[in-house]
Amino acid sequence: MSHIPSKAEILQWISDNPTLNSKREIAKAFGIKGAARIDLKRVLKELEAEGHLEKRRKSYRDPERLPPVSVVQVSGQTSDGDLLARPLEWHGEGVEPVILMIPRDSDPALGQGDRILARLQEVKAEDHHYQGRLIRRIGANPRRVLGVFRTGEEGGRIVPIDKGDGKEWQVPAGATGGAKDGELVEAEQSGPRARMGLPRARVIDRLGDPSAPKAVSLIAIHQHGIPDAFPDKVIAEADAMKPAGLSGREDMRDMPLVTIDPSDARDHDDAVWAHADDDPQNDGGHVVWVAIADVAHYVRPGSALDGEARKRGNSSYFPDRVVPMLPDRLSGDLCSLHEGVPRPCIAVRMQIDAQGEKIGHRFMRGLMRSAPSLTYQQAQAAENGQPDDHTAPLVGEVIHPLFAAYRALAAARHRRQPLALDLPERKIVLSDAGKVVSVNFAERLDAHRMIEEFMVLANVAAAETLTAKKSPLLFRVHEEPSPEKLDALREVAQAAGLVLAKGQVLKTAHLNALLEQAEGTDHDELINLSTLRAMTQAYYSPENFGHFGLALRKYAHFTSPIRRYSDLVVHRALISAHGWGKDGLSPAEIEDLEATATHISDTERRSMTAERDTTDRYLAAFLSERVGNEFTGRISGIAKFGLFVKLDETGADGLVPVRTLGQEYFHFDREAGTLMGADTGLTLSLGQRVTVRLTEAAPVSGGLGLELLQIEGEDLPKPGPGRGAARRNGPGKGRAQVKAKRKADQVKRKAKRRRG
Repeated sequence: MSHIPSKAEILQWISDNPTLNSKREIAKAFGIKGAARIDLKRVLKELEAEGHLEKRRKSYRDPERLPPVSVVQVSGQTSDGDLLARPLEWHGEGVEPVILMIPRDSDPALGQGDRILARLQEVKAEDHHYQGRLIRRIGANPRRVLGVFRTGEEGGRIVPIDKGDGKEWQVPAGATGGAKDGELVEAEQSGPRARMGLPRARVIDRLGDPSAPKAVSLIAIHQHGIPDAFPDKVIAEADAMKPAGLSGREDMRDMPLVTIDPSDARDHDDAVWAHADDDPQNDGGHVVWVAIADVAHYVRPGSALDGEARKRGNSSYFPDRVVPMLPDRLSGDLCSLHEGVPRPCIAVRMQIDAQGEKIGHRFMRGLMRSAPSLTYQQAQAAENGQPDDHTAPLVGEVIHPLFAAYRALAAARHRRQPLALDLPERKIVLSDAGKVVSVNFAERLDAHRMIEEFMVLANVAAAETLTAKKSPLLFRVHEEPSPEKLDALREVAQAAGLVLAKGQVLKTAHLNALLEQAEGTDHDELINLSTLRAMTQAYYSPENFGHFGLALRKYAHFTSPIRRYSDLVVHRALISAHGWGKDGLSPAEIEDLEATATHISDTERRSMTAERDTTDRYLAAFLSERVGNEFTGRISGIAKFGLFVKLDETGADGLVPVRTLGQEYFHFDREAGTLMGADTGLTLSLGQRVTVRLTEAAPVSGGLGLELLQIEGEDLPKPGPGRGAARRNGPGKGRAQVKAKRKADQVKRKAKRRRG
């Protein structure tokens, strides 16, 4: 006879497994079969009647669990003076949980009745159930300023680093935070703005030397004009939002949708599930579900939130911080698909056949509840036969079916032949103080590729649906390379002894064949970099020109509306096209689609530049203690003023000035991408392996100065006796010889092109 667990055992199991909570799953966990299930049902009903459990359709959940980001209200103090809070968004009916607030030195003073957005962590303590850490106070959105602190008789002043903010800020004596003269500080406005005199501020963070690590990303944010403070009206709109309900939505809360993200992810905007297709007409096929946070429900056209989101265009990501497109109340709370919390979504159900080809899809607007939030490493380990306590119950019904669907899609991808560049991504690891601890190359797992394939498939489905319904939308466009760039790539390939086939219509398969030829050879990185440089930059457009890199005819961004405005536009287009509500594309938006496309393409490039500048500064700071050391690398760029070298160890780029290459004239051939010595004939070109010495590292600018020591393992040749006049007295005869050679090379190249 099956053993019926005690009420305590059932509650403990549900607490440990919050996403596997149906009666069937509970019975399976305790080995309960047959007639014994009737007794289990009776125990569950008793727990429900006692308020320990609540039933949502066919599943049970612990009503005491709160979302990891919640709005709470300060309710009192402990005998030790610590603040206590109560949740304002709570789905339970049992005893209301108590939250102990854990303050930080930079937190503002809080009092009873204050509403705050807090990050929560469940704990086991006698007098409280959660610990909370302040994100910000609701309704309080003080203006912030970044600047250099200057001491004065009664406190000091802050001189903003932002060129557009010419007015200084006064800091009272008790609000300096211990800042010293010349330090970079972050401050916030204190008290109401006075009609006369300077505005007052209090220092909330000392960043030290303006070149110090913690200052790096803030400087880039201000330099590139990335908005990093939300206007009061935007914050007020976000704070007033309430969780969406089931009205007008399909109930998807019983689906075992899981989020799979990096371990340090703060928000979760996509969830996935896959299972074998039970359609007899699709033998061996799969059904893939992709559910995306329904941001359009909260961010309506014409609202202050919408205006600010469009202005920002996208979130910007730095090694030490994120500048979000949406306020925390949305990005980290109501729009984030947190584990075990009901959240609105727009989802797509996609059928793929055994060969991985999509044979049908359907969009819906639903209410989901994410099963476990997994990391890429957790999902991969579970698939590889090494599950942890969190993933073990999911292996058979969730993890394996996801990877099975991915393998089918990967086969289809191989046949489609999207561009297969292999350029490892750098990951900068920082200490708590903001100092670079290490520079690693990001790990690439099948779990990463799986989520990418699911997102690509969903994006294609969105573009196809909206095109079929003749709805306006924003396409993600990537045009094919220009003939000039392809000629340059072909010459680089020929110089490396490789072949880029010529044809009337260039396909990504041709480029992949070149990349395969180079794989594993000394020219591998050179060919990958040169191919990347030959590509055009992707952009947004209301007109469809296809996506060359992905080898797709129709493509639109649908899967990240928390961090990309383009995806929010596509969500609104889907809402209008399906008649799901009044929060779809407005006539004004449709009229401005072209301007929106141009604007968000620009904000995307702005963020990329700021992120790259920040990475360069962090790398320069990391290498500043190793000036004088030797490094290996490859020539990654050639210019008239010198050559750029990408270091093997960190991926950092440094400059070898042409003036340091020796006492001879170096001719720059722009078309061939080379520097050639007039006396020695030394030719420097892309991809050559070199050894360099680090001569300078400037964290403020992010610049690295290098000295060239060896090329392809050989020391630099030196001009013979009597040479060097070309460098000292001008090009002279040496330059004339180079010009003649260049002219002959140009004639040869033109003749080749005519024959081709």
